[in-house]
Amino acid sequence: MALRTNGTMAVDWEQRVDLDRLRRERLARIKEGLSKSEMGALLCFDMNNVRYITSTNIGSWAQDKMSRFTLLPQNDEPILWDFGSAAKHHQLHCPWLGERSRAGIPLLRGAMSPEMGRAEDVARKIRVELEMRGLLKEPLGIDIVEPPILFALQREGITVVDGQQLMSDARVIKTQDEIELLNTSAMMVDAAYHELYMAMKPGMSENQAVGLVNKVLYDLGSEYVEAVNAISGERCNPHPHIFSDRVFRPGDPAYYDILHSYMGYRTCYYRTFTIGFASRAMIDAYTRCREYLDAAIELVRPGRTTAEIASVWPKAQEFGFPNEEACFGLQYGHGIGLAIWEKPVISRLVSLEHSHEIKPGMVFALETFWPSTDGWSAARIEEEIVVTPTGHEVITRFPAEELMVAGAHYVSVKGPLPAEREREAPRSKRVVEMIEASARTERVEVPH
Repeated sequence: MALRTNGTMAVDWEQRVDLDRLRRERLARIKEGLSKSEMGALLCFDMNNVRYITSTNIGSWAQDKMSRFTLLPQNDEPILWDFGSAAKHHQLHCPWLGERSRAGIPLLRGAMSPEMGRAEDVARKIRVELEMRGLLKEPLGIDIVEPPILFALQREGITVVDGQQLMSDARVIKTQDEIELLNTSAMMVDAAYHELYMAMKPGMSENQAVGLVNKVLYDLGSEYVEAVNAISGERCNPHPHIFSDRVFRPGDPAYYDILHSYMGYRTCYYRTFTIGFASRAMIDAYTRCREYLDAAIELVRPGRTTAEIASVWPKAQEFGFPNEEACFGLQYGHGIGLAIWEKPVISRLVSLEHSHEIKPGMVFALETFWPSTDGWSAARIEEEIVVTPTGHEVITRFPAEELMVAGAHYVSVKGPLPAEREREAPRSKRVVEMIEASARTERVEVPH
């Protein structure tokens, strides 16, 4: 194994994640990208981009509120406007920012109404900083923005351009410390799957499984459990992408996607199980799903392309969909880092015609899906992969080579029941004789 698994604490007696180096290298990467662009500055509202540039965070509650923003001017240091007292906290505890941490509140996704003037306040703040540096006439890159702020910036004479691609390109190659944090984040999900596997049984519900996973992850130090997709039984096909209160029954398929964050670095990590036993149709679906995944993983090495990976996956029509857009995300690859979905995106929808080269330092997840011939069950598997200088390393380690059966504690008078069987047993010779005898006695026709 090239990647080590360390604890989650900082210690003086072992080299682990170097957080100062993490901050320096992330900021240096986006500064370099900005210096080569047409932009005079970059304005970010996306919390993941804000964290990448400023190495600050205020909690998952703010993830969807667009309540913080940072400006990175050419040849200068970032300025952060944050939510109320958080700005003061950063001044005290984030010496790499100091007085460049300031209070500033935008629209909170429309909660602040137009007459409150928040959009104009944001635009004025940005104009002042650009004017001070002689950058007012240069294009300003923005990642995401509320329309009133966009219009206010334009009224200030600022030319706004797309800055999201610049950020995405900077984040696509991970630093040494980012890779170690992603590996640690995956380790936590390994543990969550173990506890889940040991607990699953008939009578347990999807939402109870979600609660268990959340507890394990938070106990281990997760800062944000974004989602636990728990899908079972008849809900498996088509994939609904949300958990429910459905209760597991013997023979049910159940698959999960566990998405959480450790120091900002995410996971996207599917596993599929059956409860008590598995049908032949489900085993076949799992085998096919695994084969598509293994073929994709085999192609992961520097110099290959996202098109090569996507090409080994089945076309949409081969598993019941009219086109690639209709099945998007089922045979899929995506970068992971501070966000769940980063570059490169790997899909037959886009990759065959718009391919990207695979490079060392990329970290992405590959996930496959295959429906069972029974019409309702399905398999879903995902692995996270680090691209190394000579190939790749898989960092998701909970077993998935073959279909795992949970809660298989069924014993008959003849011994343990097999883990592979159908919900209806084949008719025995004695049952056939009984039916035929009854038909003769009652003068009814026995169907064949």
